[in-house]
Amino acid sequence: MIRTVVPAAVGGLAVGSFLNVVAYRVPRGGSVLRPPSACPSCGHRIRARDNVPVLSWLLLRGRCRDCGERISVRYPIVEAGTGALFAAVAAVIGLHWVLPAYLWFAGVAAVVAVVDLDVRRIPNRILFPGIVVGTVLLVAGAVADGESWPALVRALGGGGAYFGFLLVVALVARGGFGFGDVKLAFLLGEFLAYRSWATLAVGALAAFLLGGLVALGLLAARRVSRKDVIPFGPALVAGALLALAVAEIVVDWYRG
Repeated sequence: MIRTVVPAAVGGLAVGSFLNVVAYRVPRGGSVLRPPSACPSCGHRIRARDNVPVLSWLLLRGRCRDCGERISVRYPIVEAGTGALFAAVAAVIGLHWVLPAYLWFAGVAAVVAVVDLDVRRIPNRILFPGIVVGTVLLVAGAVADGESWPALVRALGGGGAYFGFLLVVALVARGGFGFGDVKLAFLLGEFLAYRSWATLAVGALAAFLLGGLVALGLLAARRVSRKDVIPFGPALVAGALLALAVAEIVVDWYRG
C-alpha cells in the first residue's frame, strides 16, 4: 500500500499547485497554460524554486520574493489538501487500473469545491472536461481490471440517477440549487455507483446532511441570512469523498 499511497501523495501536491491556477484563472476566463504564474501584486514571474508545493510558501514565509506582499494561505492549503486527498483515494481504491480515474475524479471534485466557494458557481470549462475525461478513464480502467460490464452500466446509471434526483430538487427548490450542482451530480454519481449503489446512497445522504448542518451553523452564527446563496457544491463533493471511504462501514452498521 505504501508504494501506492506515497507516489499518489507526491503527485497530489503537484496537482494541487496546478489546481490553484485553475481555480483562479478559469472563473475569470483566463488560460491555465499561459502566461506563466506571476505575483498578482507586482507582476514578477514566479521562479521555479519558488513554485515547489507547500515548501516554497513556508520558506518565503507566505510573501512574494520580489515585492514582499502576502501570498494567500489558501495556496499551500489546496496543495497539501490535494496531496492528502490523493493519498486517501489511493488507499481506498488500491493499485488497480481504475486508480487514475479516481485520482482524476478527486482532482476535479477538489477544484470544483474551491471554485464554488470562491465565485458561487461551477464553470462548465471545468465540469465538462472533468466528466468526459473521467468517464473515458473509468471505462478504460475497468476494462483493464477485467471488471464486468454491469459495473460500468451501473456507473452510468448512477450518474443519471443522481443527476435526475438533483434536477428534481433544483426545480422544486426554485433557485435553492444551481444547475452546476445538478451537472456535478452526474460526475459524482458515476464514480460512486461504480463502487456500489450503496456508496451512491451514502454519498447523497451525507451531502445533504453536511450541507444542512453547515447552512444551519452559518444561520445560527448570523454569517448569512435566509436570502444569501450558500454553495452546495462543496457539500456534494465532501459527501461523495466521505462515501468512498466509509460507505461499506455504514452499510454494515445499518444492516446489523
